[in-house]
Amino acid sequence: MPEMEKSTVPLIDTVTSVLIIRCGALGDLIYATSVIDALRTQYGDTVTIDFVCTPGPGTLFKSDERVRRVFGLKHRSFPLWLSREKRQIITASRQHPYDLLINLEWGEQFHDLARAVHAKQKLGMPFSRPNLPKGVIHAADMIKAFYADAVSNDVLNKSVPRLIGTPEKALRTHYDLPERYLVINASNSHIKKQRINYRAWPQEHWKRLLELIDGSIPVVMIGGKGEERYFEHIRPFPAGTIDLVGKTLLSDLIGIIENAEAVVTTDTGPAHMAAAVNTPVFTLIGPTPEDETGPYKTPNNEVHILKSDVPCRPCYRTPVMEACEDNICMKQITPEMVYDALSPLLRS
Repeated sequence: MPEMEKSTVPLIDTVTSVLIIRCGALGDLIYATSVIDALRTQYGDTVTIDFVCTPGPGTLFKSDERVRRVFGLKHRSFPLWLSREKRQIITASRQHPYDLLINLEWGEQFHDLARAVHAKQKLGMPFSRPNLPKGVIHAADMIKAFYADAVSNDVLNKSVPRLIGTPEKALRTHYDLPERYLVINASNSHIKKQRINYRAWPQEHWKRLLELIDGSIPVVMIGGKGEERYFEHIRPFPAGTIDLVGKTLLSDLIGIIENAEAVVTTDTGPAHMAAAVNTPVFTLIGPTPEDETGPYKTPNNEVHILKSDVPCRPCYRTPVMEACEDNICMKQITPEMVYDALSPLLRS
């Protein structure tokens, strides 16, 4: 984590209520959770925090008492007059104005909402631009730059993403989880794309990895709702595998990952979940730049990046990726490489 800098002292001496705007994919919202503890450390645990976020990822906060209310915003580009969701947010802020609004989004599609929300002070676009550190910056640190002026330097530099999920006792009862288990997440948020899923690891590799692990430690397979068909080419799972594909709420998934020995996954939401609950994560990364969008490394977690040495990576969202027809950067991560990385855990 690089040292972050802020340009001013905290804007307000007392903050009792905050509205945070952060839409996008699950990983984007997980990065943004660092602001929660930062605000509570700066202004006290009684500060009220509300979020505006994409409806699906917003269920992340179902078991998180640090967040009072989540406003779902499905159609972020709709203007105010056409967006019932935006008008509801504005009405709520008019009835109970916030002390502080923090807009963690770059896009202009959020400017009308940010301007219309009733708040004493406002941070983020279009009111202020973040003071970004030079060089390569992780997406989580970019988020911290947006709210830097709301907290002290010490609080800012100690801020890390953190999640709160369903309590362990309830999970073990509901899902009949063993005392020790390994979580494997074989799918990702891009599996429904019609072209090559550049973040995917070949299904035959997952099948081989399961064969190598079989008997070493109980395995819990996870995957989102709607992703079940992807697993048809990996099934049948070895005997004893706990199949939770499409069966968990996000809040349950947080707890399942938190209580696991480790997580094996591609670069997708559960990788960021694991990093945010300090569960060792073994992330298979191909086209994406791990220093910018991989699981966020902190002094408290354990992030293992498994990648191939092909010279064309990272290539995410470049012509190189668009021209790729073989996805060699993921294919060349072998099941044996992953198994060897897991071996110290399996031996224990």
